[in-house]
Amino acid sequence: MKQVILVTGASSGFGAMSARALADAGHIVYASMRDTAGRNAPQVAAARDYAAQHHVQLHTAELDVQLQASADAAIAQIIAEQGRIDVVMHNAGHMVFGPAEAFTPEQYAQLYDVNVLGTQRVNRAVLPHLRERGKGMLLWVGSSSHRGGTPPYLAPYFAAKAAMDALAVSYAGELARWGIETTIVVPGAFTKGTHHFLHAASPADKERHTAYDNGANHGLADEILKNLAACEPADADPQSVAKAIVDVVNLPFGRRPFRVHVDPASDGCEVVNAVADRIRAEFLRRIQLGDLLSPRGQQTT
Repeated sequence: MKQVILVTGASSGFGAMSARALADAGHIVYASMRDTAGRNAPQVAAARDYAAQHHVQLHTAELDVQLQASADAAIAQIIAEQGRIDVVMHNAGHMVFGPAEAFTPEQYAQLYDVNVLGTQRVNRAVLPHLRERGKGMLLWVGSSSHRGGTPPYLAPYFAAKAAMDALAVSYAGELARWGIETTIVVPGAFTKGTHHFLHAASPADKERHTAYDNGANHGLADEILKNLAACEPADADPQSVAKAIVDVVNLPFGRRPFRVHVDPASDGCEVVNAVADRIRAEFLRRIQLGDLLSPRGQQTT
């Protein structure tokens, strides 16, 4: 069934790949991003060209996840144009790389704002519509970093992704009786093909950053990047994340999995999540809330 899908943070990386893959699969897709008339104008033009060349319904929308008014306007635009929204893909996010101490508290707050609070703004804009319809889906793009192998120099990013995952899990239970599904797609560390590491922000406190680079941790940053890349199979393809997202969206209502891991490096997150999700399910059943494990009208297995 053709779905109306909003993808946040779709100017590049998994967002851009997934928006195109979902449109190729026959869905009506809105690839959203901020500054569509400025910095991201080339990405808007590229999406428009892709839609024309491939005869798909790939649209763009202005959406800055750091502004509630922007989220509200984007949701209103899509509903006005399509009459509904079926799926919201929470993908907007940003990465940083460097010693944890050298990042200022303001940088931590900024990263949390983009990666976590941004999803809350979009949810507050779209959930009244989905709850009124009694059907819909939130698809969260997480990261294996929240529970898998945790190499150094990515602490602010890991902390934000862990918070986002916790929020997604809580929302899953709270929205189940409204008939709204949740899937968390968990990519591993793709060191090439997404520009995540290339575009990662660095610490603002240059003095402390230099102290780490010139002190006991001299060369550690290069070791981390080199060894992360080495543990990633040569055939690792970030398009596999987009394919997994299309596969999830294309499943029938009530058949979509709670989590999907796409981690060529196998950093262990899938193992830890399996335990955590089992304990969550067991506890909800123990307190007589087992129905929250699946959307309204579906039976858990």
